[in-house]
Amino acid sequence: MKENIKVGMLGLGYIGLPTAALIALKNMEVVGIDINKDVVETINRGEIHIVEPELDALVSSVVMSGKLRASQNPEQADVFVIAVPTPIRDNNQPDISYVQSATEMILPYLQPDNLFIIESTSPVGTTEKMAELIYKERPELKGKLHIAYCPERVLPGNVIYELEHNDRAIGGIDETSTKKAIEFYRNFVKGKLYPTNARTAEMVKLVENSSRDVQIAFANELSIISDKAGIDVWELIELANKHPRVNILRPGTGVGGHCIAVDPWFIVSDFSKEARLIRTAREINNYKTEWVIEKIKNEALQFELAHKRKPRIATMGLAFKPDIDDLRESPSLYVARSLKMQDFDVLAVEPNISHSDEFDLLELDQAIQDADIVVFLVGHKEFKNLNLPTSKIVLDFVNITRE
Repeated sequence: MKENIKVGMLGLGYIGLPTAALIALKNMEVVGIDINKDVVETINRGEIHIVEPELDALVSSVVMSGKLRASQNPEQADVFVIAVPTPIRDNNQPDISYVQSATEMILPYLQPDNLFIIESTSPVGTTEKMAELIYKERPELKGKLHIAYCPERVLPGNVIYELEHNDRAIGGIDETSTKKAIEFYRNFVKGKLYPTNARTAEMVKLVENSSRDVQIAFANELSIISDKAGIDVWELIELANKHPRVNILRPGTGVGGHCIAVDPWFIVSDFSKEARLIRTAREINNYKTEWVIEKIKNEALQFELAHKRKPRIATMGLAFKPDIDDLRESPSLYVARSLKMQDFDVLAVEPNISHSDEFDLLELDQAIQDADIVVFLVGHKEFKNLNLPTSKIVLDFVNITRE
């Protein structure tokens, strides 16, 4: 690949922005393209609009150096990377319209020998569909572009390190595309780069998150069974994990985030008859959230019968996992929202965000002081080692009060 590479990053969210900043750090010119004007202006000030450790300093540095800038409009580049959302619709069908829109946006700017990469989690065959779209609109480019798929595999809260050090599976629509994509990623990824084809690379991402979902479903199902049996599930799992070949994960409020809570449906959608275990795991994890809501409501009913008034319920955490601000597919947010819609007095606490359109966020100490029932839904570090008044009813679904 030539020197002085220019990269167009489409989508400046939880994956696109850290990736763009890391690429810029490796002395490549990056223009980040996002349709959100506020996001573009924020980044061009050298600031960030999401919570991710180390990202603020990195973005500030590469913006100040001139290697990263943001725009609402695409422009010509050597490499285009698609990192836009791929949500699911209400019927659990994948929605690749954002990927398609991003592809259509850059159609006029594509040139021979460009590298086009999709990083967005996608159903199997999406890369080939985008290739067909490109060649239909720009037939003169057929055989002259390099098109590939390369899924990210990062942990929110440690994204910068994992983007650089984690291994990657990279699959092109042909062998040359795979090689070109690997050559590009070698500029900023220290992990191993494994060549494959586009379809396999797409499925790798879905399988990784489906595997995690199945394992979490086992833990969540255990928590429900243990509750009914009068067993402390945390002690149960700790003892079971003493077995050298057993590693049961931690149960929780459910499963959230844009990956594990979504990606299994991409497989189920295309292979509905075959993906029986994957579907069941999704249903168990969704049910766990409803189970949590019922436990809270039952406790609230007992309080109301005893005190002749509705309790004030502090919901501790709205993010989908500890120590981040990401609310996407968050089971904790769903719990708080459901309780509020059922006219419960909800005192919402989320230390990682400063504003919510749905809730009047309270400071931690104030919420505990005002609440009758304190419900721990996320294991944020701020919730550890709290001295909770004995007068409070505590429901801890993440075992944070014993850490």
